[in-house]
Amino acid sequence: MGTNSKTLFDAAMELQTSDISNVRQAVPFFNVKDIEASLRFYVEGLAFKITRQWNPAGRIRWCWLERDGVAIMLQEYWKDGQPGGWPAGVLGQGVTICFMCADAIAVYHDSQARGLNPSRPFVGNNLWVTTLTDPDGYRLDFESPTDVPEETVYSDPA
Repeated sequence: MGTNSKTLFDAAMELQTSDISNVRQAVPFFNVKDIEASLRFYVEGLAFKITRQWNPAGRIRWCWLERDGVAIMLQEYWKDGQPGGWPAGVLGQGVTICFMCADAIAVYHDSQARGLNPSRPFVGNNLWVTTLTDPDGYRLDFESPTDVPEETVYSDPA
């Protein structure tokens, strides 16, 4: 990134005096059990970049990640000065984040080459979809347009 380029965070946080709507961006915020495992998944596996972080005592506890114009935040659960305090059960149960892409199949091949285990791409709602689940159970759907006729309906094989 050049010295004059702004991160998505910087652009979203700029104060503007105009008639433009106040709400500028929605960013998924994932509370995670093991931030190091999550960073391996998102940074090494999905090629996100850390653009902001909070690291008291030299350990990342919160970070803002960006890739191709989208952002997510991760924060490790913390209790009594150490990781802990997360709720019982699977953290991401019932949560799906859909990333709209130019080419979801390319995400499939790239994430597979980086050591992740994405679902085999399928067509759902006239979109190519490849799905990954992060270390805490959050479901990530990468979706892109397809040329399958609209009357053709496929279901998620998962």
